[in-house]
Amino acid sequence: MAQIQWFPGHMAKAKREIAEKIKLIDIVVELVDARAPYSSKNPLFNGIVNNKPRLIVMTKEDLANPEITKKWIQYYKDHGYYAMSVNLKQFNEYKKIIQVCKEILKDKMEREAKKGLKPRAMRAMVLGIPNVGKSTFINRLAKRKATVTGNKPGVTKAQQIIKVDKDFELFDTPGVLWPKFEDEKVGVLLAVSGAIRDEILPLEEVAAWAMRFLMQHKPELLEKRYAIELDEDPYSNFTKIAEKRGFLKNGKEIDFKRTIETFLREIRDDRLGSITWENADEV
Repeated sequence: MAQIQWFPGHMAKAKREIAEKIKLIDIVVELVDARAPYSSKNPLFNGIVNNKPRLIVMTKEDLANPEITKKWIQYYKDHGYYAMSVNLKQFNEYKKIIQVCKEILKDKMEREAKKGLKPRAMRAMVLGIPNVGKSTFINRLAKRKATVTGNKPGVTKAQQIIKVDKDFELFDTPGVLWPKFEDEKVGVLLAVSGAIRDEILPLEEVAAWAMRFLMQHKPELLEKRYAIELDEDPYSNFTKIAEKRGFLKNGKEIDFKRTIETFLREIRDDRLGSITWENADEV
């Protein structure tokens, strides 16, 4: 497969701004996609966050396998992080995140009070890759439309401070990737999940990879969604889907472009069912 990379100028700028502002922050809330909890965690942040406490929040838990999600939460806890998962569609779960952050910072705030420092709001910086759900996450916490949302990467372009309540503030940042994916699979999984703009991707190869994965690990999801008998060749399966859906050009020629775009969109929109693309015991 062609090498997948995406690190536009605004991401490089955002990285610099995060590094400048981190000293003002009490805790980092790092969002990762529960469908790909390893590949969606940006290693670039490790050198920026330094010794700040970090809460890993796995978003989109409703789109992932719940048993595998539990294993990933334990994986990150074993690696020294605080960790939890959330369903971005459930409003009540967001209260838990604020409570967890306040509990993590309780000792720090008490130490500041003993030193006679003026009481202040706790500051949490929200980090994550594009399309991991940061804007939705912040809007839920703020209980208002504090940021623009969209199911595509690159919606948030600037940093901003959002007040959640009298003693808790969020520092929003744009989604940031990293300049080079050392593992080809990481780039593919980010492409499948929608973290990279489709316009720059070898979409046919990405879709073929996803089809092979599902043929091997979740064939029942493909059979149920598309009502086809699976072949060993992914392109044969795309042909069957196109014929079933009527994705034909001039009434007879298979429209592969429309077929693979639909296939990837339905994966991202949870039309096939809950899928986790990587396991904690394989990294």
